[in-house]
Amino acid sequence: MKYTTKTLAAASAALLLSCESAVAFSSNNLSSPRSRSIISNGINNIQRQQTSTTLYLGDLFNFGKKEEQETTTPPPPTPEEEAAQTGYVDDEDPIEKIFGVFFGKKEAEPMGMKRFGQERFPEQYPAVLDEWADPVEGDDKEMALLRPLLKNTNLETRNLRLTYDANRDGWDPVTFHSKVDKQGGAIVFCTTRAGIQCGGYNPKGWVGYGEARGSIAAFLYILGGKYAAAGAPAIKLRKVGGPGLAQMDLPESGPSFSPDALVIPLGKDGRVARSKLGSYYERLPDGTNSLFGKDSNVQLRDLKVYHGVYAEGEYIPFTDAEPFALY
Repeated sequence: MKYTTKTLAAASAALLLSCESAVAFSSNNLSSPRSRSIISNGINNIQRQQTSTTLYLGDLFNFGKKEEQETTTPPPPTPEEEAAQTGYVDDEDPIEKIFGVFFGKKEAEPMGMKRFGQERFPEQYPAVLDEWADPVEGDDKEMALLRPLLKNTNLETRNLRLTYDANRDGWDPVTFHSKVDKQGGAIVFCTTRAGIQCGGYNPKGWVGYGEARGSIAAFLYILGGKYAAAGAPAIKLRKVGGPGLAQMDLPESGPSFSPDALVIPLGKDGRVARSKLGSYYERLPDGTNSLFGKDSNVQLRDLKVYHGVYAEGEYIPFTDAEPFALY
């Protein structure tokens, strides 16, 4: 049971006062100096203890003793601090803790190798929807529009270069693949004749071998417009149903995000683009199943592809076939 020191102090002082007063008053000498002193001391004790600090009943028996100085325990180290101090991490789930009893604690860098994680391998995770990449020095006006979309991708901090411009290079699939194949991941940017700016991020790029290239990190986007949240530069639509068929890498076609989410055939279809959302990429928040609103087919004003800039001899990822890729 809890009591406040206000209550306990008053009770203790009253008890002391009553005991001493009984002795003093028994002489029927209420006006004696001793009686007046006892009454005064009791009142002063009560006044000194007018505090709202919470105490427990057991504190009544320690009343009047010198309070022990509180000792503060420092907070436990974070997993990162512990890893830096000991070389081990302590963020295991219950199953890992059980295995740790038999095989020891999990090392931060076993055999000198860094552990798998989103910070080291961002494209093994779905696209982030509410974080945006910072500007990169050297971006032109159009690159600066696309840069925020590249948060947690392999291109987030890498300089970009325009590898394909349909108005400059031609609206045909052969030219398209001659410009984009084996260049790594890329972001596609197109503008419809109605002014909608949209496209998609292809983490695996193109090689022109006629395969379906999967990636859970692929996404589609629309810049600005009514679907972008307040203060956000765009809305992003994640890959759904697993990583498979994120990009149809067909040598006879232009960019194709799944068989139907965003398809730009090029060739005899000219500037046509088609979109049907829901099967492989998310629908828009209101259920609309096309990047182009009420239209499933539109004509494009322009089509561009941007790749990352790699130094001479630097490894470029995803530049070959992936017949058994599961990610």
